[in-house]
Amino acid sequence: QRQSQGKSAPNSPSRQIESTYHRKVRTCLQELRAVTETWEDLVLLDGLKSLKKLVDTRTDLDNELAQTPNRLPREHIVAPKLAIMDECLANLDAVISKLQKQFRRLNSLVETLETVLVEAHKAKGWQWVHEEPLWVTWSLEKFVVSTADIVVPYHRALNFHIKIVDTLRSHSTPFEESKNALRQWVAQPWLQEDGWEAIWEDICEAEVESMTL
Repeated sequence: QRQSQGKSAPNSPSRQIESTYHRKVRTCLQELRAVTETWEDLVLLDGLKSLKKLVDTRTDLDNELAQTPNRLPREHIVAPKLAIMDECLANLDAVISKLQKQFRRLNSLVETLETVLVEAHKAKGWQWVHEEPLWVTWSLEKFVVSTADIVVPYHRALNFHIKIVDTLRSHSTPFEESKNALRQWVAQPWLQEDGWEAIWEDICEAEVESMTL
């Protein structure tokens, strides 16, 4: 059984001479990281801003209507608030569209890694891709198979965000339901344990040389 090599092992051939496959894997991992960072910005900056504004505006409208006597016209109260809420929903739809784009990019990068594996297998042989450590202990095959696992949590997270936006699309959504949707949007439960930061930052730190952006 092959012993794990420390990151400072001096005599690993793959450490001394980097092939095009090393460079392609590192580049794909860097781009995967960039995709997930963009994802976080979309969710926690752009999306959260619009979501909070939507919930706050809806709450303000409910409060103002509750304080307005029924005999008085309400259009001057409702119309401006509805315009703001519709703008927030349009912004959230744009965020979802951008998340879908990032998810497609993530899928594409995983497919690129699979292509690298096929190419390396043809050029270097079975043992090189299955057993030879690419940098430290992980083989090329292990990198490719493991990165494919990241697609599932991001797909679930994408569908989760779509569901949240659809839940809040109705202006009659109860306040507690809106607050819960806001909490869930921030929490991103599907990514807490299986997202890039939860798993891959440590792996790249331990297993990939020069893993910088």
